[in-house]
Amino acid sequence: MSSSRDGDENEAVTNFREYLRIPTVHPDVDYSKCVEFLLRQAQSLNLPSNIYYMAPGKPIVVITWLGQKPELPSILLNSHTDVVPVYSEFWTHDPFSAHKDKNGNIYARGAQDMKCVGIQYIETIRKYLKDKLVFDRTIHMLFVPDEETGGHLGMKLFVRSPEFASLNVGFALDEGLASSDDSFSIYYGERTLWHLQIKCTGTPGHGSLLHENTAGEKLQYVINKFMNWREHEKLRMETCKLGSGDITSINLTMVNGGCQINVVPPELTVSFDVRLSIAVDVTTIEKTVKEWCEEAGEGVTLEFISKSPFIQPTLISPENPWWVTFKNECDKMNLKTKTYIFPGATDSRYIREIGIPALGFSPINNTPILLHDHDEFLNEKTFLDGIDIYYNIIKSLASV
Repeated sequence: MSSSRDGDENEAVTNFREYLRIPTVHPDVDYSKCVEFLLRQAQSLNLPSNIYYMAPGKPIVVITWLGQKPELPSILLNSHTDVVPVYSEFWTHDPFSAHKDKNGNIYARGAQDMKCVGIQYIETIRKYLKDKLVFDRTIHMLFVPDEETGGHLGMKLFVRSPEFASLNVGFALDEGLASSDDSFSIYYGERTLWHLQIKCTGTPGHGSLLHENTAGEKLQYVINKFMNWREHEKLRMETCKLGSGDITSINLTMVNGGCQINVVPPELTVSFDVRLSIAVDVTTIEKTVKEWCEEAGEGVTLEFISKSPFIQPTLISPENPWWVTFKNECDKMNLKTKTYIFPGATDSRYIREIGIPALGFSPINNTPILLHDHDEFLNEKTFLDGIDIYYNIIKSLASV
């Protein structure tokens, strides 16, 4: 691994804990203190920074280390600054205290997702500067808002902006997930996200009569189709030993309708969260769902609340020099790595959508996966080891 450790470890951990104490928590996030903190970090590195707004109150901070050949495509180190809500009563420690126990476990919302990575980027660059290293490629550290609510007012808009184009990005690193064993997880793509609602209309009337053509009968038909699909995917996952990113997930999340228990309603709606495997044909699946709606009967309509396009995964093969460089550095450090399709959704999808290769990687192993969970924590040693891992990986990427 990289340079020997000394007192700068304490500075890295102190910065990490300070960042965790800033409650950039949904809903109604106030990013002002977060921006102040990041600008101070940029000043401590003597690096220029910029703040962009794609939407009011949604700051995007970019800290830039100019390379020796700035005309080359740059390296983007992305992280998001927001965190999901907490239920403090279920936490052992205050979720915004960054409490460190006797074992070195640091408890806070964002400890794994993903303030750790943002600080690891900063501390990695700090080590390069201390070691007087220079690279051909420019490195941009990007801190974006609102990833936890879909990135619609953050990365989604930013990647289409002239400000992003000016960064001249060639390759990006973004968040991954912790691993509960000794391996490190690398994510090269994401499933296609659909949030859809199906509205069923039918004959209303008194609850004592068996009416024909009711909304409930149509709703049952639709739900059965989706739940049978779900059962098929569960069975495939179990029998083929597949990961959650390898299959299509289907979950019924909302059912709405009715006004009184003895009144047959004229309308019922059901909503599903669907994450389509990269192996399926999106057009064929949409056609099938529309056929189910037609088969259910007259007055059944499909509406997409959210409909992401299929996004080509990043190549993890010899044809991709960024992947080769990343993997070679992992191998040199004797890291056990496993590649996956990310089961959820991250801002990487917006980067890949415009044709930029991106890998999701959080250097966290032997750690329970606790993002969005109570008592989220990261061990101090794991955090510091991650800086050493990034030191070697980013150095090589910036030298490709």
